[in-house]
Amino acid sequence: MSTLKDYFEKVKGKGVLCTSGKGGSVNAAVFATPHFIEDGSLAFIMPERMTYANLVENPNAHYLFMEQGAGYKGKRLYLKKIGQETDTERLYSLRRRQHPDKDRPKTTRHLVFFALEKELPLIGTGDE
Repeated sequence: MSTLKDYFEKVKGKGVLCTSGKGGSVNAAVFATPHFIEDGSLAFIMPERMTYANLVENPNAHYLFMEQGAGYKGKRLYLKKIGQETDTERLYSLRRRQHPDKDRPKTTRHLVFFALEKELPLIGTGDE
């Protein structure tokens, strides 16, 4: 996992987190790179919107990351939700853009934890 953490610390790009609800409603949303937790899990901070609603019904997600200026290079991460925290101090300490307490959003935020099920390059099966 440390190799993946190093990758995301060094490489710039854009990421999309894809989820699906129990009934098949699909969502794709732009997300920052994952946070890497000491226990080996990955986490994303998210508000209560469609991505979060889908994860309440279906724990499976997919994160697609395209490297900036590198053509079709990047990562595909297959993820499974394993837990969450709501509006915790850890969540606010992990935010990459820090805000004073008085400027915290009035909406509920969740720190959603995932186990990495599979990692593939952006293009191909990773076997080459």
